[in-house]
Amino acid sequence: MKPISVHVVDVANGVVARGMRVQVFSLDAEGELVMEGTVGNNGLVEDLDRPDHIPLGRYELRLHVAEYYRERGTTLPEPPFVDVQVFHFGLSDDTQHYHLPVKLSPWGMSLFRGA
Repeated sequence: MKPISVHVVDVANGVVARGMRVQVFSLDAEGELVMEGTVGNNGLVEDLDRPDHIPLGRYELRLHVAEYYRERGTTLPEPPFVDVQVFHFGLSDDTQHYHLPVKLSPWGMSLFRGA
């Protein structure tokens, strides 16, 4: 099992956020990109190069919210209220899986550690 999974639901439209671009960066390794992908049909981020092991440490999740909603045809103000949503989190146990479920709209989000 991969160490990190991300699941994104667009609660404004009642669907998974298919096509949303998602990135995870290491804050301990000078901003190194750890994984990048897009949300698939099942709501999980699909990527090609996600490593099987990610070192313990501090990370930054970036959700490209405004880009996603504009691609859906949603009219947003300029600048958008939420453009790129950033969430900092830590990995403290390399025997555990870290699942990050996200619920969002163009106006905010909820994120927690899931099972």
